Amino acid sequence: MKYEINGVSYEVNRIGKGVPLLLLHGFTGSKEAWTPFYEEWQKTNQLVSLDLIGHGETSSPHEITKYKMESAVEDLCTLLDELRIDRVNLLGYSMGGRLALSFAVMFPERVGKLILESASPGLKTEQERSLRKQQDEALAEQILDRGISWFVHKWENIELFKSQKSLPVHIQEKIREQRMKNNPMGLANSLRGMGTGIQPSWWEQISSLSMPALFITGEWDEKFVRIAEDMKKLMPHAVHERILGAGHAIHVEQREIFGKIVSGFLNE
Repeated sequence: MKYEINGVSYEVNRIGKGVPLLLLHGFTGSKEAWTPFYEEWQKTNQLVSLDLIGHGETSSPHEITKYKMESAVEDLCTLLDELRIDRVNLLGYSMGGRLALSFAVMFPERVGKLILESASPGLKTEQERSLRKQQDEALAEQILDRGISWFVHKWENIELFKSQKSLPVHIQEKIREQRMKNNPMGLANSLRGMGTGIQPSWWEQISSLSMPALFITGEWDEKFVRIAEDMKKLMPHAVHERILGAGHAIHVEQREIFGKIVSGFLNE
């Protein structure tokens, strides 16, 4: 279903009954990332999934300000108001995890439980952020110049997704097919507006979060394992689960285990 939020047309799915669980996908992804878990999770939760700005069937506006992390958080807040949902549990993967954490920092009173898969609070230093912004801007320009096919081939071959090369071919092809549906302008502006370099760094704020939190990382994704451990030290009610036989996208690489861990945490 379409919802017009602050000038952006969002594609939103809503199924099941129970405590609302808001599902936020990663960069180049879509709400379809969560489809394999619907049957299990909707038994006890009302599932709300959406295509984030610049992705899937949601608008890909030219104005970069609409993609900024704070704007995306405000859009989520407005969407929940329209759905008459006061409080949600949040699950976000990678970019969606950064958005979920940003939402929790800005509107902690609206978050019950927080689940972050391979996510971070942003970069700690201005030097790191400046370098990353330059890298994201260069990639954004390449996406617009060379097109979606070139970008998807490049993206699926970066080191971060190396472990996915061992997935069954039909799963790899499904991921590629979904990525190919994205709008080049949407992906480019997502990098420019919501990239790790441009978003606020929340490292100093997360220690104030008191909601139960679960961090899920894959054992081969060493960078995000370290980030999760550092976050756990700052958040008093956080648990870190390191999943064997997985890299960055645990929900794809160890789907059954991921589904059960999330269900267990939500139903505690």
